[in-house]
Amino acid sequence: MEIGKNNMDTCNMASSDKDVKIHFKVARFIMEAGVKLGMHSVPIATACTIYHKFYKETSLENYDPHLVAMSAIYLAGKVEEQHLRTRDIINVCHRYNNPGSEPLEVDSKFWELRDNIVHCELLMLRMLNFRVSFQHPHKYLLHYLISLKNWMNRHSWERTPIATAAWALLRDSYHGDLCLRYEPQQIAVAVLYFALQCYGVEVPSNSNAETSWWQKEEAERLSLCGVCWN
Repeated sequence: MEIGKNNMDTCNMASSDKDVKIHFKVARFIMEAGVKLGMHSVPIATACTIYHKFYKETSLENYDPHLVAMSAIYLAGKVEEQHLRTRDIINVCHRYNNPGSEPLEVDSKFWELRDNIVHCELLMLRMLNFRVSFQHPHKYLLHYLISLKNWMNRHSWERTPIATAAWALLRDSYHGDLCLRYEPQQIAVAVLYFALQCYGVEVPSNSNAETSWWQKEEAERLSLCGVCWN
């Protein structure tokens, strides 16, 4: 019985690892397709969050992740008021999956895919109880970066790409479901903390302070490195 249980646990872990890899690739697909569609960073973040939240309610076996991703992009455009045409989404996603190919002909196959995107969007709304508007870490990170820039020596700030690294880490965090498991303020502080650690930059007067700067920014009970690596 113990051997059977161990084998089952191993199979579950393997299946979980496989799902994580698929979600990572599809989230990357959402990001790159979003950029090609001219989406801003917040609508792309919303699309990724919708995608991850949808698969918290169901499994990969039930729905095609690329169709869900296209519907998430379409829905996120509406939520964030950056409306996108389904035809543009279909063509960009088709070119992403088939590099060098021509745009799809407007034929029965095209209309079937368009209908599937719209129907999937309605399904997602119902499964998520129409709760598809989210607070993202972006505005908090911007506030923290401006504060840090004013706090630090100008030359130290200019010679280390802290802001660029922090924004890149924030974008990469949407490959997984961190956006569902932590508050946006916590993620913003975590990526900034990790960016500073990567470049070995010390926040002025932090070593002499009674409380570290990141503890003052609402993350006192959070394992920052855990957020960055989870």
